[in-house]
Amino acid sequence: MSYREHDPGDAGTPGTAGAPGGDAGMARARTPEGATGAPPARPGPRGRVTRVEVETDRGVFMISVAAQLANLHPQTLRTYEARGLIEPQRSQKGTRLYSQEDVERLRRIQEMTAELGLNLAGVERVLHLEQELEQMHARIEEIELEALRAQVRLADELERVRRSFRAELVPYRGSRELVRVADLLSSLPRANPGNPRNDRDAS
Repeated sequence: MSYREHDPGDAGTPGTAGAPGGDAGMARARTPEGATGAPPARPGPRGRVTRVEVETDRGVFMISVAAQLANLHPQTLRTYEARGLIEPQRSQKGTRLYSQEDVERLRRIQEMTAELGLNLAGVERVLHLEQELEQMHARIEEIELEALRAQVRLADELERVRRSFRAELVPYRGSRELVRVADLLSSLPRANPGNPRNDRDAS
């Protein structure tokens, strides 16, 4: 009977007995922990997630969903609406619809009442001041933009005047001094046909 010394590498060779378990044993040994060796299962239609982007000011959440997102009771949202702190949109059937901006505003109100200890009157005052501050910032940006445009117009006008003034300058009698053409013409003597002195001077 022929005898061949066993090599640990023969365990993965087809047709070789090798270690106990044969090829299957080595396959199990090389399989990472937690893996089954089968290709990963693809999620079915129920596992598919569809992401939809909408405007932040569009009302899409009903009052129950908005209350849950803001960690508030739905009745609290109605109270805030009655005080004028929040103004949700309405559907054709009159259902309240809250936007993402409304939810953020509700969270802001919750933060001021729970953490800062403000009452609803104080919250209303703070929100009013924040709105005025935003309007002031917007007005400042408009003024800065208008000032920038005025600077551009002024620079263009100065450049136009500079070019036109340069075109009217000529050297005065061979010197390096520049004078305006209009000033040079006005300095020349004017001829008077009715004055015989001008005729003698010309001769």
